[in-house]
Amino acid sequence: MLANLASYAFLAIVLTAIVVTVAACVLWSGLSPVQFALWVANQLLTQVLWRASASGPLPVAPSQGAVLVCNHTSSVDPFFLQALTTRKTHWMVAREFCEHPAFRWFLRTCEVIPVGRGGIDTAGTRAAIRIASEGGIVGMLPEGKINMTDRLLLPARPGAALVALKARVPMIPCYITGAPYDRFPWSPFFMPARVTIHFGQPLDISEFYGREQEEGVIQEVLQRAMKAIAALAGQPDFVPQIAGRNWKPTPAELKSNMAARRRRRLRNQER
Repeated sequence: MLANLASYAFLAIVLTAIVVTVAACVLWSGLSPVQFALWVANQLLTQVLWRASASGPLPVAPSQGAVLVCNHTSSVDPFFLQALTTRKTHWMVAREFCEHPAFRWFLRTCEVIPVGRGGIDTAGTRAAIRIASEGGIVGMLPEGKINMTDRLLLPARPGAALVALKARVPMIPCYITGAPYDRFPWSPFFMPARVTIHFGQPLDISEFYGREQEEGVIQEVLQRAMKAIAALAGQPDFVPQIAGRNWKPTPAELKSNMAARRRRRLRNQER
C-alpha cells in the first residue's frame, strides 16, 4: 500500500515538474501557449526535416525593434528565421494567403501583417512601422515573390526601406541557402533539405532618418540592404535592381522559371 502511494506521489511530482517547466518556458518565451506549441513544432521541422543551421543568433538586442530583410526562395523562409528566436517576427504576407481557409488560422496565430502584392500597401505599412517602432521585429522579403530564376536576387520593392526609415530602426540582412520549394506553398513539407541561414550585422541607416521623402533616399537604403544580402551570398559585386511599383513576372515567366528550378534541383541531386 505504501509502495503504491509512493509511486503515485512520485508520478504526481514528475508530472507537476513537467507542467511547471513547460509553463515557465511559455512565460519566458513571451509567446502564447498556442504560439509556443507552434514554435516547438517549427523547431522539429527545421532541425529534423530541413537540417537547418545558422551562422549565429539573430543579431538584435532583446528589446530592439528591427526590420529583417531576406532573400526569398521558398514558401517556408520565415520558418527558418523564427526558429532562431522566440521573439515574434511579424512577417508581411500577401493578403490572399491570410484570407485563404487553408492558411488563415495559422497566419493569424503567427500575427502576420496582411499586405497587397502590388505597390505599397498603406495599411500594412503603417502596421509594420508601428510594430517596429515599439520594439518589435518585422520580417520582409523585398523581392516580393519566390525567386525561381538563376539570378541571385529579383528586383526589390521599397517597402522594407520605408518601414525601417519611418520606424527609425536598423535593417538586418539575411541570406538563406538550400531552402526547399517545388511549385506549391506546401511542397517544402515533403522535401528533406539542408538549409543554412547567414546573418549580417545590423545596417545603421540613422543618417537617413527623417529624409524618406527626399528623392533617392529610399532607393539608396534599399540598395544597401540588398547589397548586404548579396555579400552574405558571396557576391559583393552584385548590382541590385529596384522593382517598379507594379512590377510582377508574367505567367509564362513563372512557368519557365519553375521548370528551370526543377532541372537545377535534379542536377544537384545527381551530383
